[in-house]
Amino acid sequence: MLIGELSRRTGVPHRLLRYYEEQGLLCPGRDSSGYRVYAPDAPHVVARIRGMLAAGLSTDAIHEMLPCATDAGPGIDPCPEVLRTMAAYLDRMDTDIADLRRRRAALAAFRDATEARQERVH
Repeated sequence: MLIGELSRRTGVPHRLLRYYEEQGLLCPGRDSSGYRVYAPDAPHVVARIRGMLAAGLSTDAIHEMLPCATDAGPGIDPCPEVLRTMAAYLDRMDTDIADLRRRRAALAAFRDATEARQERVH
């Protein structure tokens, strides 16, 4: 299928599909006129890429993990690099969540102190 059809079937703009190609995530062939020709499973690959991006993975991590996504179903074959990458991302997310909670608590305390000060003034 050509890029226009892949874009229509996935809802992903041409430009983004070309970006996925630049990142090594999609590997279309070329026809005799030089047009990109995508394999029949390309919509599934694009859906997998989108899902992994939505999960917070970088294109580098997706590039590493995508070869282990051997079918259109959920999850990925448990290649060692996949499990290692997922564990690292989950650890980083846990750290980010803890940091956000600390920052939120600090901001809420600052707001509460400001509101209390405002009440004393009025």
